Amino acid sequence: MNSLKQNWKVYSMEAICLGLFMISASLFGTLLEYPDSPVHRAIGNDFVRTVMMGLAMGLTATFIIYSPMGRLSGAHMNPAVSFTFVRLGKMKMTDAIYYAVFQIGGGILAVLLMKVLLGSAFENEHVNYVITAPGKYGVLPAFLMEVVIAFGMMTMVLITSNHATLSKYTGAIAGLFVMSYVIISGPVSGFGMNPARTLASAVPAMQYPSLWIYLTAPFI
Repeated sequence: MNSLKQNWKVYSMEAICLGLFMISASLFGTLLEYPDSPVHRAIGNDFVRTVMMGLAMGLTATFIIYSPMGRLSGAHMNPAVSFTFVRLGKMKMTDAIYYAVFQIGGGILAVLLMKVLLGSAFENEHVNYVITAPGKYGVLPAFLMEVVIAFGMMTMVLITSNHATLSKYTGAIAGLFVMSYVIISGPVSGFGMNPARTLASAVPAMQYPSLWIYLTAPFI
């Protein structure tokens, strides 16, 4: 409780950060994939829409990381990142637990808000609360993809953030990674890489397709 009293503002920033990410994912996911959306009608090519989604989410991630909220909390937005820092001795376990709770809570509240604002378009099967689920290749490729992209992202963060020249560009590089991952991993695994992001969609939707993948692969 002392940690909560002392650091609630920092924890709250994690809730806001992932909340903003989920608001963006929900909005652009609906605009691009809802069949009656004017954007979807104007862009008939699936790959082009995927690229646009990647660009939108990459820019969103970059904005959040460099925002005052992101700078205050470190913009983890991901329990796997927070607990990795615990393992490395750079974060207390208590703080990581609160980070995870606030990340999940902020993400869920954001998706519930977007459900109210977007209505049936957000619930449409082509948008479906922007849940993460294995693609047409199946469960095993989805699991392996989630392990690979999480490994790549964390490796990048550890290298760049400890480099004298690259450290100030870590957020921008992370945004590029997010953009690339949406395009590459989206059709395979739905681009989870983040247990809090997956739960943020799964809980309001009450759909948990292959949830074990998204709760284990990022930590691995």
